[in-house]
Amino acid sequence: MIFSFLKAKGYEVGSSLVEEDKLDLARQLMESAKSRGIEFYLPKDVVVADKFAADAESKVVSIEEIPSGWMGLDIGPESVKEINSLLSDCKTIIWNGPMGVFEFDKFAAGTLQVAQVLASLTPKGVATIIGGGDSVAAVEKAGLADKMSHISTGGGASLELLEGRALPGVACLDSA
Repeated sequence: MIFSFLKAKGYEVGSSLVEEDKLDLARQLMESAKSRGIEFYLPKDVVVADKFAADAESKVVSIEEIPSGWMGLDIGPESVKEINSLLSDCKTIIWNGPMGVFEFDKFAAGTLQVAQVLASLTPKGVATIIGGGDSVAAVEKAGLADKMSHISTGGGASLELLEGRALPGVACLDSA
């Protein structure tokens, strides 16, 4: 998702995954956050690869230096530090979506390090809510699923509930 936002801001994103049809929405969301005084964080650095493969050549670059033809597959170490610092002040953390292609060990560091921070915050009273199949798979891969407050593979449904939308399964229970 980050590369759609970076491209909407005018950055070169190489061959990173971008939702071209969502660039206007990305700009609107960033502008809405700015007009409300809400800080909108994007990674400062990323791990890029020359191909989508476990054995790809990779390197860490700033978001301003993503090479043409390369794709971003994880957040970089400076971004991990910033995210972990921001999380340390939270009382509730809702995580929906891994930081990178954690299925390839070479591109799992960002996701696993964030999972470790969440696991360390849970016993301190922070509510750590993991939503979505990929996020659940990531914390399970890290061996930290039992260290989170709540885990749900229904990531999209969780987000819709937070938006205030009626969920069909819940609505039918309410009317019963």
